[in-house]
Amino acid sequence: MSIRRKTSIECVLFDWDGTLLDSFVADAQAYFQMFAALGMTWTMAELKRHYSPNWHRVYRAARLPASKWEEADRLWMRFYRKQKPKLQPGALQVLRAVQRRFTLALVSSGSRARVRRQLREHGIAEMFRVKVCSEDAPRRKPHPAPLRMALDRLRFAPNVCVYIGDAPEDIEMAHRAGMRAIGVLGGSPVPKRLRAASPDAMIETIRELPAVLRDF
Repeated sequence: MSIRRKTSIECVLFDWDGTLLDSFVADAQAYFQMFAALGMTWTMAELKRHYSPNWHRVYRAARLPASKWEEADRLWMRFYRKQKPKLQPGALQVLRAVQRRFTLALVSSGSRARVRRQLREHGIAEMFRVKVCSEDAPRRKPHPAPLRMALDRLRFAPNVCVYIGDAPEDIEMAHRAGMRAIGVLGGSPVPKRLRAASPDAMIETIRELPAVLRDF
């Protein structure tokens, strides 16, 4: 665990997939089945090399024609529905602990219907004062628009907020929004790129978050 600098935090905003939800295997299986249905083959190594919460970057890396993107979206969602990802170990306890001191919000690249359904299934939907999903903001990560939308709804300034994520796009989005960021290595398929994005703090698993926030 490394911490770069301390500040006073009032609001903690979370990424969903990979950060609170142990979802990479489910994501990957849906990708492999989707590509197969489109007559393409992709390996786990290729997916990890090009993985991004902005799935259009994955499509581009796979050289999937833009004319196929809408069909790919539908296929991915169909195959993903068969998956049942669980929360990261300790995530529920962490949310309960952090909620005692801070306002919580969620900013995810996932679709609104899917993310909100999963939040309900895991019984944590009411923990987050604000939820911003892919359809809500005009631009996707790493553009700061999703976080700026959340801040507008929360009425918090960026300097009293911190974003928790597992991808380099999460860190870039937070910094572009004027916010500090904590990277979670445990659920990240791209740990080297996450480190290279220079988060303000780095933790191995989400379980470490309450201790980091005490000294942040």
